Amino acid sequence: MLHLRLIVPADLRDAVLSRLDDCVGVTHVVLLPDAAVRPAGDVVLCDVARESADEVLAGLRGTGLTERGAIDVQEVELTLSAAADEAERLAPGEGADALVWEEVSDITHEESTLTGVYLAFLAVATMLAACGAVLDSAILVVGAMAVGPEFGPLAGLCVALVQRRARPALRSLNALIAGFAVAMALTVGFSLLMDGLGLFSHERFEAARPNTSFIWQPDATSFVVAFLAGVAGLLSLTSSKAGLLVGVAISVTTVPAAANAAVALGYGDFRQFWGSSLQLLLNMAGIVLAGVLTLLVQQGAWRRIRSRAAAGGRSA
Repeated sequence: MLHLRLIVPADLRDAVLSRLDDCVGVTHVVLLPDAAVRPAGDVVLCDVARESADEVLAGLRGTGLTERGAIDVQEVELTLSAAADEAERLAPGEGADALVWEEVSDITHEESTLTGVYLAFLAVATMLAACGAVLDSAILVVGAMAVGPEFGPLAGLCVALVQRRARPALRSLNALIAGFAVAMALTVGFSLLMDGLGLFSHERFEAARPNTSFIWQPDATSFVVAFLAGVAGLLSLTSSKAGLLVGVAISVTTVPAAANAAVALGYGDFRQFWGSSLQLLLNMAGIVLAGVLTLLVQQGAWRRIRSRAAAGGRSA
């Protein structure tokens, strides 16, 4: 269940309550007249089955509530109520499969914005991956994948493409391009510093690295792995049963490839630089393609479920 707290101007009260009454899956509606001070209005509380959340939120937006009032949405971990059980029974589909666009858009907006923290995480992850590449340490490479924040902009780009929204798409692309450019530039300097300290060496970088050589030797499998990871990542973003950590941790070889490319550039090894760059592009393309297709399939399936439920309700 989701819990909604609405601040409703007095002249929108009837429209908002009517919207809530018209949607199945809504229960525990509470009206607190004149309880809100800024903005002024009533406070309306209700619980909504996750399966009905997208329809309910779209309907509330249609009343103009987001411009003049407020909608606050919170996840309810436990509800002991026969009315809630009945609301979930009447709502179409399963809550774990529900696609709540408002929730997905809000998460990806925050995660796909170019900020100082985002740049810091990406730079640290790339430097960590550079250590893993030079030392041929799979553990360090996996650690860098977990630290890297680049899945946020990749997911944001997928959502923006499906919704056909240019501004969020450009914001996500900016975070990806500028973020990787800054991270790789800093990693070039980091690798040269490590070389000067005797901790990195050109010989070690050029030596056989069986645990990490895949980073700069892309093949068809690289794209397949990225595609599957993209499916897993977007499912983790849209499903109520999957943790967001799944999406953050599926960097695959984006960060490691960028790191290897940066080290190779520092040493003037253009063979590894171009191989790593191709690996980076293949992985990002695979994740974005998989993410877009996953969202389209989920959107289509959810629309069919709601259409069948609506048709059943009319026939009843």
